[in-house]
This record gives sequence, structure tokens and C-alpha cells, in this order.
Amino acid sequence: LSGYLKLDLIMSKRPEHLAPPEVFYGEDEARKYTSNSRMMQIQSELAERCIELLNLPEDQSCFILDVGCGSGLSGEELTESGHHWVGLDISKSMIDVALEKEVEGDLIVRDMGDGMPFRPGTFDGVISVSALQWLCNSDRASHNPRKRLLQFFSTLYSCMAHGARAALQFYPETPEQMQLVTTQAMKAGFTGGLVIDYPNSTKAKKIFLCLFAGVVGALPAARTGIEGAQEDGAQFSEARRGKKGKARVGLKSREWVVAKKDRRRRQHGQDSVREDTKYTGRKRRAFIH
Repeated sequence: LSGYLKLDLIMSKRPEHLAPPEVFYGEDEARKYTSNSRMMQIQSELAERCIELLNLPEDQSCFILDVGCGSGLSGEELTESGHHWVGLDISKSMIDVALEKEVEGDLIVRDMGDGMPFRPGTFDGVISVSALQWLCNSDRASHNPRKRLLQFFSTLYSCMAHGARAALQFYPETPEQMQLVTTQAMKAGFTGGLVIDYPNSTKAKKIFLCLFAGVVGALPAARTGIEGAQEDGAQFSEARRGKKGKARVGLKSREWVVAKKDRRRRQHGQDSVREDTKYTGRKRRAFIH
């Protein structure tokens, strides 16, 4: 029976079934977030969507918390948007990769289930990409998902400024997990709810928990439509091949960065991103301990 159970867990392909996060995201897995262009693109696009959901003022730099920051991909999106940030992750290997990349945020190794160790009212917003579902599992005998979720949300609420938003993208395994996460957030004092992009698409569907601290706000509109689904990381054959055999622009190349900055300028104004320079898109030198 134990053999069948082990096989079933492996076949499920959900990382949280295979090992605790600090073990699963070891050195080898962490390196994928600097070498796997597809993985990097999806993470970056999810982070960009989280930032959009925060609805931050366009004319000022904000102080943002990135929960489950990993190798710093989402932090790079925050930096590109002109914000300052702090990243928190349980995996030391992931944090080491972020340090090697010389990301501009401050980094902390910590289990988010232990709560947020920050002063009240510190952050103007919070983002999280693909991390929250880990709190729904019991990796140790002392882990109680309900208590850990409540501890996380209660301390998160405390460290957010009045009126600040949190946009937390996650992958609930079941509707019951989705309900558990939402319920514990509301118990901690948050208002808000779920925003589900492309709800009718198997591949493009993405779930965001959008929370308001101290105020009651209207939930942002969800994305719908096939065009947007391609932008959100869904794998469509036409998107992979490219039209008329044209080569795709390399991820994080200068052309890719300039095109992305131009899109943001059109959406949010000329002053929403930094001016292009000869250093734009240049790969940083590796950090040496």
C-alpha cells in the first residue's frame, strides 16, 4: 500500500506532495529559475499581473513585500516598475540565487507560516507568486494548516499600511483549499476575495487572492479571452511556433526589455518606468561570495 501511495504522489506532480519547500527548492531546482526561459517567463508574467492588481499610484515609488520571492524574478519586476521591495522565502538555495543575481531588494530566509516579522504599517503592498498553497500542507507533525494560515494572514495584515492591497497568486489543489485560504484571510481582518483570470481555460486559468487592509474595496476585473491567455503563460501552438516562422525575441534580451518597457509606457505613461540607457537589458556580472 505504501508503494502505491508513493507512486500516486509522484504522479500528481504537485511539488508540495513531494517534499517540504525548503527541500524541494534545493540548489538544483533553484538553478532552473535562472536557466529555464519558459519558467522564468511565466513567473515574470504572474508577478507583473500581481503588481497590476495592486493598483499602485503611478507617480510614486512604493515599498512592497514579496512573499515567497524565490530567485528574485518577481522582485525584478518590482524594480522595473520603480518600486523598492523586501523578499522573503523559506528556501536558502533560492535566496542564494537571488544574491548571485544581485537583485535590488532586501532578502530574508523565513517560513511564511511562522508569520511576518515586520513593524506595523510597513508595506504599501504585498505580492506573492506560487507560494500560498504550501501553507495548506502539513510537512511536520506540529504543522496545522488552519493555524499557520491564520498566523500568516494576521501578521501580514499588521505589517501592511492602512488601505494597502495584497495580490497573492496561488494554485489551490481543491475547492476546499481555496475556501480555507479565503476564510482564514477574512478571519485575520482582510476584505476582498478571489480574482480568477481565464476561468474557462485549463492551461491559462490563474487564481489570485486580492486582499484589502482596513478598507472595503471593489475587486479588480478578471482577464478573459484567448488573446490574454497567451500573455498569461498558456502554451498555444501558434504562440510557440511564431507567425510565418519568425524567430521569437529572446527572454530578457535588450529587445525584450525595451519592448516590455514600451508597453508599460503606453499603458501607464512615460514616467512609469526608467529611461532606456546603454545598460538596459545588459546581463549583470555574477555575484561571487
